[in-house]
Amino acid sequence: MPLPRVSPLTRRGLLAAGGAVGLGAALAACGAGDAKDSSGTGAGAPGPWSFKDDRGQTVKADSIPKNIVAFTGTAAALHDYGIEVKGVFGPTKTKDGTPDVQAGDLDIGKVEILGNVWGEFNVEKYAALSPDLLITAQWLKGELWYVPDQSKDKILKLAPSVALWAAETTIPQAIQRHAELAESLGADLKAPKVTDAKARFEKAAERLRQAAKSKPDLTVLVGSASQDLFYVSRPKMSADTLYFQQLGVKFIEPKVNAQGFFEELSWENVGKYDADIIMMDNRSSALQPSALTSRPTWAQLPAVKAGQVVPRVTEPIFSYDKCAPILDGLAEAIENAKKAR
Repeated sequence: MPLPRVSPLTRRGLLAAGGAVGLGAALAACGAGDAKDSSGTGAGAPGPWSFKDDRGQTVKADSIPKNIVAFTGTAAALHDYGIEVKGVFGPTKTKDGTPDVQAGDLDIGKVEILGNVWGEFNVEKYAALSPDLLITAQWLKGELWYVPDQSKDKILKLAPSVALWAAETTIPQAIQRHAELAESLGADLKAPKVTDAKARFEKAAERLRQAAKSKPDLTVLVGSASQDLFYVSRPKMSADTLYFQQLGVKFIEPKVNAQGFFEELSWENVGKYDADIIMMDNRSSALQPSALTSRPTWAQLPAVKAGQVVPRVTEPIFSYDKCAPILDGLAEAIENAKKAR
């Protein structure tokens, strides 16, 4: 699950503040959802359009939405299906101006960036885009990812919204829902780019299944680092790690805090769990392994000493094209790993 650093760590702030740490019992269970009901052949095409999102809400319009604004990662997924957006919000570019990891293949110079960090959303710029549709993720029931609470009412008055689950679902289910939305907006899911990517995804999934089967004793820890704390995630709550579990990967199960999302460890206690592989939150909001080398307790972890620390795509871009490499990357890490404990 997602976290941007906020203090104090409110319930919503916890989601925005650090490691990919699932969302606990507070999240409503979700499945693949209902398929969309749409017509038309492309953005802005004539004829009625509708889509039932993962909140159970059906959004309707006289024609397929043309002026779309989306959370950056969602926009990146739509881009992979050939659907472009006018504006984005959420981590889009880094301090040096390069695309954030969550931007995928988006040309960030061609979209209006309404906000780049948690709590930032320029309502005036949004209104100027004459939006037809707002699309984002849903990590917690009833909340729209990266849509600030303080301006949510103003934002939602300007255009209808669609929310798709990113938690307590699996990668295949999340991809399916994003593909359904893209198709409703005019995407061709039979295009070679899409079918080829799906084939790569299915091949990568089988590779990971076989890798996990070949090394059943290896354990993986899902972590995220901040200056003061190390977060150990509960794997079953996020779309990626839940799917990895289904494919046979064995994860460390932390003793989660009262909110049930993850366990917070001080750096003095970071060695509480011994793992053979550590997957580290790759988002720009989290400290990366290169920034941890001076911490003695980190350096003494078995997986670190064995050189078995790999990046974790904490907020996947839910397209076959972007998720296939995630599966291949973990499969390769397991194939090359040895017992580190």
